[in-house]
Amino acid sequence: MDFKKVLTNWYSVNKRELPWRNTKNPYYIWLSEIIMQQTQIKQGLPYYEAFVTNYPTVFELANAQEQDVLKLWQGLGYYSRARNLHASAKYVAEVLNGVFPSTFTEIIKLKGVGDYTASAIASICFDEPAAVVDGNVYRVLSRYFGIDTPINSTQGIKEFKILATTLIDTEHPGDYNQALMEFGATQCKPKNPYCIVCPLKDSCVALQKGQVDKLPVKLKTTKVSKKHFNFLVLLSSDQTTLFEQRTTHGIWRNLYQFPLIETASELSSEHFKAHPKIKSYFKDLQFEYSLYNTKALIHKLSHQHLHTKFWIVEIDKLPKKGIPISELKTYPTSILISNFIEEFNFTY
Repeated sequence: MDFKKVLTNWYSVNKRELPWRNTKNPYYIWLSEIIMQQTQIKQGLPYYEAFVTNYPTVFELANAQEQDVLKLWQGLGYYSRARNLHASAKYVAEVLNGVFPSTFTEIIKLKGVGDYTASAIASICFDEPAAVVDGNVYRVLSRYFGIDTPINSTQGIKEFKILATTLIDTEHPGDYNQALMEFGATQCKPKNPYCIVCPLKDSCVALQKGQVDKLPVKLKTTKVSKKHFNFLVLLSSDQTTLFEQRTTHGIWRNLYQFPLIETASELSSEHFKAHPKIKSYFKDLQFEYSLYNTKALIHKLSHQHLHTKFWIVEIDKLPKKGIPISELKTYPTSILISNFIEEFNFTY
């Protein structure tokens, strides 16, 4: 069976109509690839359209304020992608005079661009035979060829890259790469793949050996930690609140949030005022408080679970200069904080 021909024929009939598939403009392809990393198409598509509308060229994106870029990105997660996107736009606009790099070797030098993204851009936009290997590709290749090498091991990453490179269609690398990824996304899905109508079923090793649900193999390496977050939602008599920018490194760097008190264990209403960190924060200031959510909200990140409580603190005067409550929604923030702002009945 001609693996390449079957895939590209399948793609010509079954591919989804997506806006970035109607262009070879590297700026748009780059935007789509960064936005769609670890994101489903239905979630990422509105963000892609928003970025193209607000920043139609790399120059507009480069000239934007980081705060505005983060605000437009809000809710998509993995905010380092947005910061890297902005930094690379500045580099392309200011150093390369707006001319996007045209080879894998040069594209991969952009901040936030790895092997997969560089391969996708190089092949789709510039017809360079650079093989893409993402989660969808790992799944298709491991099942079709019956490979049980863990895909997140050093050996697995190397083995699958070599295999993908030997398979690539050198005449139409962009179409082939997109066909392979699309096949993994919509046909050879993680759960309940459509094997009965799969055009590759007659030569799929995993199907023949009954291993479809066992492949690909992935090592469990991430240890998830548990943290207890307490956000102080201060409401002053003059309708201002505190909304602070995170400056420490991490996924929420440069985003805004209510003052955060992290505790070793869950903080109860009875022990709120007496907790050393709360006493240290408010010092001699008088205030009234209530707990917004009696059951902690669990916000799950890839490496940690945040058990979160929002404390409503009514106070005459804020400990430091605040912002009008009416302006809260103008600041870029995490989805955790954004959801609270939407749900809480602020009066101003």
